[in-house]
Amino acid sequence: MKYAIEVRGLVKSFGEVRALDGVDLGAAPGTVLGLLGPNGAGKTTAVRVLSTLSVPDAGAARVLGLDVVRDAPKVRERLGLTGQYAGIDAGLSGAQNLVLIARLLGASRSQAKTRAHELIERFDLAHAADRAAGGYSGGMRRRLDLAASIVRRPDVLVLDEPTTGLDPNSRTGLWEVVRELVAEGTTVLLTTQYLEEADQLADSIAVIDTGRVIASGTPSQLKQAVGGLVLRMRPARPDALGQLAELANWSVGAAPRVEGDEVAVPVAHPGEATAVMARVVQAGTDLAAFGLHEPTLDEVFLTLTGHGTEKKEEVAA
Repeated sequence: MKYAIEVRGLVKSFGEVRALDGVDLGAAPGTVLGLLGPNGAGKTTAVRVLSTLSVPDAGAARVLGLDVVRDAPKVRERLGLTGQYAGIDAGLSGAQNLVLIARLLGASRSQAKTRAHELIERFDLAHAADRAAGGYSGGMRRRLDLAASIVRRPDVLVLDEPTTGLDPNSRTGLWEVVRELVAEGTTVLLTTQYLEEADQLADSIAVIDTGRVIASGTPSQLKQAVGGLVLRMRPARPDALGQLAELANWSVGAAPRVEGDEVAVPVAHPGEATAVMARVVQAGTDLAAFGLHEPTLDEVFLTLTGHGTEKKEEVAA
């Protein structure tokens, strides 16, 4: 099997809004495909089609070789889904939630309790296993939600913005769990607005905007496509930002950007960065910090779309 997830020419409209406009995607088995885009780009609509919750208007989508429309029941048997909002019963304890899901999936009482215990331990929820889930923190609820989505040990796991609203520690913890699942052979489709998250987890990325895939590749390939490197300089005196930008522009004819307390200068190769630094030294401008970096995914996204990741909310039904 070439792809665990394969999407070709997917189209989905809601009234006059074309949420998906000929989307193509592919994820190899045991990898993470990051679907990156702003609110309203079509990410959640793609997730709903792949998880059999919505029927496309045109095109085809397959999960493990199974058609998501024709073979929907079989797809659901092999796929796990964690949506944007926790799908747990707030009145039940963490352990009871997992037992209930296991029983609904056909496990015996003893099998359900064993699986729930395994997941409670794995997701570091043992200290709260018998507490009502409604009293869990945001990070704990997301961990419980992710645990619920793998009760059946799915071959494919779809994560729709799983870390939205989480603090950095909770987000990092969920990243580790995702890495463990992939190491065990699970294929993951991850939708996210967090560019750092895609950079950390994804083996390949598809950038989607207004219902279309506008770029795809590995994180490194997308950064290289934007071009060159970025020299970042922070002056010792904040009032020297303008002078730094002028020196950079004069040195290599680049288009420097002032970003906070830094000047970011796109350069084609390290030699251009050396030329800029030589001009800065010659001018006697003191620096507090400087470094040469690959473009960030933020810069890739801005270059490809002309805007950031905050847009209107997506229409989904």
